[in-house]
Amino acid sequence: MEKKRLIQSILGLSTLVLLAACSTDQSGDSDSESISTVESVVESVENASTTMGEMMHDDSGEIPEGLLASENPAYQIGDSVIVNSDHMAGMLGAEGTVVGAFDTTVYEVSFNPTNGDPRVTNHKWVIKEEITEAKDVEEPLEPGTEVTLEASHMEGMKGALATIESAEATTIYMIDFKPTTGEEIVRNHKWVTEDELSAN
Repeated sequence: MEKKRLIQSILGLSTLVLLAACSTDQSGDSDSESISTVESVVESVENASTTMGEMMHDDSGEIPEGLLASENPAYQIGDSVIVNSDHMAGMLGAEGTVVGAFDTTVYEVSFNPTNGDPRVTNHKWVIKEEITEAKDVEEPLEPGTEVTLEASHMEGMKGALATIESAEATTIYMIDFKPTTGEEIVRNHKWVTEDELSAN
């Protein structure tokens, strides 16, 4: 909803600027300035769309099949934590609550979204249970391995072709957190590692 409102507002502004650019004016310089402004607004729309797309995280809380709860995590379900990562705007320094803790292999990946958005590089994190080629493999996949993502944390991720950048066996957490940007609470964010959290 927020994404649609933002894009509608920017498109409305770009339309006004475009109309101004098309109006008759005696000065050629003024026309070129108007056209430049229109191009800037269009670029802003594209950037806003991409940024907001990256923030459209799945909040279903659905757990991938085969993912096992951690028996002795550093942070228990219900623990209050501070987030020390910046996967998305408003995350770094945010107060959060642990809603799940799991032991698995986590991957940093780069991928081309299926919806045509620009390539996402070094995305943290996707777990082995969300990667077709990693599900039934004991050893972590090597960096450079080409894989298919089954995760749907964000738009254009599910079914995307990806490249493994790094892998680590660790405890991974699902959290709720209140963005420092003042936006609504993000529910069931997937995923953050233990070293990306500290006690609150």
